[in-house]
Amino acid sequence: MGEVRTEVTLVNIADQNDADRGYMPQEQVRRLTVNAVVDTGAWMLVINEKIREKLGLTVKRTGEAIVAGGGKVPSQITDPVMVHWKDRETPCQAVVLPNEEEVLLGALPLEGMDLTVNPLRNEVTGAHGDTVRIVVK
Repeated sequence: MGEVRTEVTLVNIADQNDADRGYMPQEQVRRLTVNAVVDTGAWMLVINEKIREKLGLTVKRTGEAIVAGGGKVPSQITDPVMVHWKDRETPCQAVVLPNEEEVLLGALPLEGMDLTVNPLRNEVTGAHGDTVRIVVK
């Protein structure tokens, strides 16, 4: 399977909540559309510091992330961000890796939007077609 990329829009949830309540105009909600690498080996959404700053995400805690090859790098976990893919969305926290150049769309946001990777077509698709299925058991 080759590298799979997909376009997602990241939205600052706190901004969106303020806009929904009339405390700020919708056009001031911080959002960013990126071409993300789909990485089913990553658990979360992975962004860099520049994207964290553009979105105005607060760091909730710091730690170490284990990267490919088993090495460890300093990392941060942010407030939740809303991830939009076509007509689907899911909130998730982001891992900030200081020198990461690519946005990685990991397993948790994929699962939250009921998405899967089609290895034959190298694309992201709905796991259950156009219908989002949420399993509660």
